[in-house]
Amino acid sequence: MPAPAELDPTTSPLAFFGAELRKFRQRAGVSQEDLANSISFSASLIGFVERAQRFPSRDFAERCDKALESNGELLRLWPLLTREASPPWFHGWLDVEHQAHTLRTWQPLVVPGLLQTEEYAHAVIGGEPRITEEDVAKRLQARMERQTILARDKPPLLQVVLDECVLLRPIGGTDVMRRQLERLLSAAESPSISIQVVPLMLGGTAGISGGFVIAQLPARTDTVYIESANYGYVTSHSRDVDAIHSRYDAIRIEACPQHASIDRIREAVRAWS
Repeated sequence: MPAPAELDPTTSPLAFFGAELRKFRQRAGVSQEDLANSISFSASLIGFVERAQRFPSRDFAERCDKALESNGELLRLWPLLTREASPPWFHGWLDVEHQAHTLRTWQPLVVPGLLQTEEYAHAVIGGEPRITEEDVAKRLQARMERQTILARDKPPLLQVVLDECVLLRPIGGTDVMRRQLERLLSAAESPSISIQVVPLMLGGTAGISGGFVIAQLPARTDTVYIESANYGYVTSHSRDVDAIHSRYDAIRIEACPQHASIDRIREAVRAWS
């Protein structure tokens, strides 16, 4: 890796972020050590970020902005890094998800990413074969960044249908599962989020073949994201969208009403306690 002065900021979003951090730090007239003391991160981490050798956290960007008085410029760059951390085929979906006014999802295996706790997400991402801890950290931060759409003044309507096995699969261990299910209960209190559970006793269901998300956008054709093994397919082709809508409707008919679904989640919380 070239020295900071030789770093080409056009090579990647991470390199651009590093170059901007160094620019703001030097403009403020502070050393890496001084900045480290101000933001409670190590000087070595600052050096790694400036050399595009380490992926910074959102908290890191916010603290640097405050310490360097850079008017939020670094935090505005941070979403570019989360995009870089996502697979190329997922980039298009990030734009769709951000613009959607309604998201409807069916998840037969895991809690949807928008509602995952950080611990649970770490366990899910870390389960991929041959993934490095650095890549886990990048993808984890990208996933947490996606969840900020639910904190907007006008968040999208999120309608979630889960297979009951999602409540029972021990991802991350007992404590991680309990906290994750408590997160679902908390999320369901929001008027913009609904959660329904398809009972395990039904056996085979219309959704057993895989998960998906339907996004509805203002003045645009619906778009769907269809999941498969470590890959996804994003399309707005009417044939695909109609087929997924029909499948979602069939699955939702089999699901418990929200109040009964919440009772099942509470039972699962007690089981993991």
